[in-house]
Amino acid sequence: MLRSLRFGEADRVLHLYTLGRGRVGAMAKGIRKTRSRFGARLEPLSHVQIALHLGRGELATVTGVDLVRSHQAARDDPYRLGVGLAGAEAMLKLFQEEEANERAFLALARFLDLADDVPRRATEPRLDPLALAFQLKLLWLAGYLPHLESCTECGADAALVAYSPRAGGAVCRSCARDDAIPLSPAGLQGIWGLLRRPLAEAGDAPLGERGSREALRLIVASHEFHGGFRLRTLAR
Repeated sequence: MLRSLRFGEADRVLHLYTLGRGRVGAMAKGIRKTRSRFGARLEPLSHVQIALHLGRGELATVTGVDLVRSHQAARDDPYRLGVGLAGAEAMLKLFQEEEANERAFLALARFLDLADDVPRRATEPRLDPLALAFQLKLLWLAGYLPHLESCTECGADAALVAYSPRAGGAVCRSCARDDAIPLSPAGLQGIWGLLRRPLAEAGDAPLGERGSREALRLIVASHEFHGGFRLRTLAR
């Protein structure tokens, strides 16, 4: 479950990402009542098997829930929670259609499993290698994979010095324009490492503090250019 919003006196509107249908909105009636049979199982970041009644409206109605993984460990720790919520919000914004995407679903499930045990590896959750790696892979799955092997504008193998959201990749000094985001060699190598490594090995990418912030700027710029949004979880 990606997000839960209060509705009325006792209900909640849920934003779900499902294996079979992609993004789905659902109403959980009476979930905020003390005796609700669903409440404890429908927390943000939870992995559940859910039964839905599809009516005529935009929202389905929750009729049954079985817990697969609670991910309580991620919710109980502020740092892990920050990592998990950053990934959930990115999923929410990048995959808004009711269209199945098995690779995106499996990536989300794997990310949440890893978030349960992620150690504190950065000064703040939004700079954590797992959070950055997952968001880069989501850009890839959404069709916005950053091109980082050669200059996106001229194709040269010359030293790459910046990232251009408009061009969708790294650029050399000759092609870098005012809207390009500067990238250090270490930052470029670290970002490329996050893209190539499995999520479980994100912490092995050669990022460092500077590389992490450059990766974050690349992600934010890609969201703004391709999707027209900013993530609250990535704000300062």
